[in-house]
Amino acid sequence: MTIVEPTARMIGSQSANPTPTSRVEQMIIPRYLASFDPKQLPHFFTDLLIVGGGLAGLRAANEAHPDVRVLVVTKDEIDQSNSTYAQGGIAGVLSPDDDFESHVRDTLEAGGELCDPVIVARVVREAPERIQELMTWGTNFDRDDRASLMLGREGGHSHHRIVHALGDATGKEVMRAVIQRTTELPNVTVWRNTFTIDLLTDDGVCCGGLVQHETRGRMLVWAKQVIICTGGAGQIYRESTNPDVATGDGHALAFRAGAELRDMEFMQFHPTVLYIAGSSRSLITEALRGEGAYLVDRNGQRFMLDYDERAELAPRDVVSQAIVTQMEKTQHPNVYLTLSHLDADEVRNRFPSIASACAKFGIDITTDPVPVRPGAHYMIGGVTVDDQGRTTAPGLWAAGEVTSSGLHGANRLASNSLLEGLVYGAYAGRGASREALETPEDFRARPLSQQAVVAATDESELNLSDIRNSLKSQMWRAAGVRRERDRLLEAAAAIDHWGQYVLARQFEEPNGWELQNMLIVSRIVAESALWREESRGVHFRTDFPDPKPDWCRRLSFSRADDGRQEMSES
Repeated sequence: MTIVEPTARMIGSQSANPTPTSRVEQMIIPRYLASFDPKQLPHFFTDLLIVGGGLAGLRAANEAHPDVRVLVVTKDEIDQSNSTYAQGGIAGVLSPDDDFESHVRDTLEAGGELCDPVIVARVVREAPERIQELMTWGTNFDRDDRASLMLGREGGHSHHRIVHALGDATGKEVMRAVIQRTTELPNVTVWRNTFTIDLLTDDGVCCGGLVQHETRGRMLVWAKQVIICTGGAGQIYRESTNPDVATGDGHALAFRAGAELRDMEFMQFHPTVLYIAGSSRSLITEALRGEGAYLVDRNGQRFMLDYDERAELAPRDVVSQAIVTQMEKTQHPNVYLTLSHLDADEVRNRFPSIASACAKFGIDITTDPVPVRPGAHYMIGGVTVDDQGRTTAPGLWAAGEVTSSGLHGANRLASNSLLEGLVYGAYAGRGASREALETPEDFRARPLSQQAVVAATDESELNLSDIRNSLKSQMWRAAGVRRERDRLLEAAAAIDHWGQYVLARQFEEPNGWELQNMLIVSRIVAESALWREESRGVHFRTDFPDPKPDWCRRLSFSRADDGRQEMSES
């Protein structure tokens, strides 16, 4: 009997730039989160396995060759993803008054000198085609009285170039159309409520996944190629716009399977999240400011012009920092968005979802100030991919928010995220599909090698919710909008402590696997934030408040042959 057990993988202690800030303890990370016996589990064979059912994952599925059998696995319902909850829209040059060079320039400027200019130009130039494709598939973008596309403007953009739908529910409408198209394709199968516990590798080559199916139980899915499209990791923070499913699973899956992670210090914080004690944190789209909303403090003072000449339309990192500073100055837990100077009917028509969400708390957005503060919104760092969506692990591809493609640099330009998911979803789907077609059929389980065993802790029950909440609070304090050495070291030590007894256990339910993934991702974020001893884009160190020209480089994480985590600069 061959039982594959976890193998120890370590992170920490040794930095590519050894300084006191990076001398932290090591955390043992298992290769597999669960033991499994290939002789006792059901097997499923497919050409292409796509983990994640957001926009990038479904776009990849749609791009697959008709002769390629595709399995899309999503841990919740297919409409539960960051893509669905996107409010703002998709950026693209669609007006004769706009041009590609301007969109490229805006993206590079927001990215803090860490964008890849070649990737930026390539993605920007594909935007009109991808938007037109969505319309062909049935997406109903908002139009004016002349039936022309309504183009909005958001922070960091020099032109009106954002297409939107249902006023402020673009993601919902886009996903409706894409889900309908995907589920009609005869070569695509979707498994809902199916958790991917780990990726399978044989001699370093990704060859499938270990999943927990909602009705069939634990299974081994064997695939010629695998694409990770699992979205973000906002749930590692106490304050976040992300849905509950955004627990960084794909980042942790890829890391354990040997793929490289990059830029993990760069988590983008959205400046305006509805802040009402006891309520869920709802995104208040940047499009409100694009339509003329002001940010004011508790005294009614409009303050953004004190921080940036672009005022409310400055890039998100600038606005978030300004809000935090103003909150400190006024000793108030939030600031406010005011739209009272705008036409009330136009506001209600343009932002019906936000108006409804605020009305539940007795707030009329046309007359009342809306309490807001920053929240974790978009993970810029992720699995390193090339210009086609390949990761550093053979057989494994990735697209969307789970990746670090070079498009966003140190700060994502508003409404470039859905665009990236569309473009790289198509790239990864096309490339993985082509390689799957060229791979001979082999309906057999790979001879996975025996793995070393991590000693399990005692069998006493853990309060996973308590650990999860403590982790989220620790990350918000230490690795939130503002970071500094001592708090990051404190966070790293706390995560190491929790990891000693959480990562050594084997759980049977998704809440346990999610917590393990969150610990791994949080630990890498904290280590990355310690390493970057400067402020750049969304990463702000109060002890190193200025950018440094010699820090225009990136930090990558990967596993060494001996099981230790390696860090490298590029």
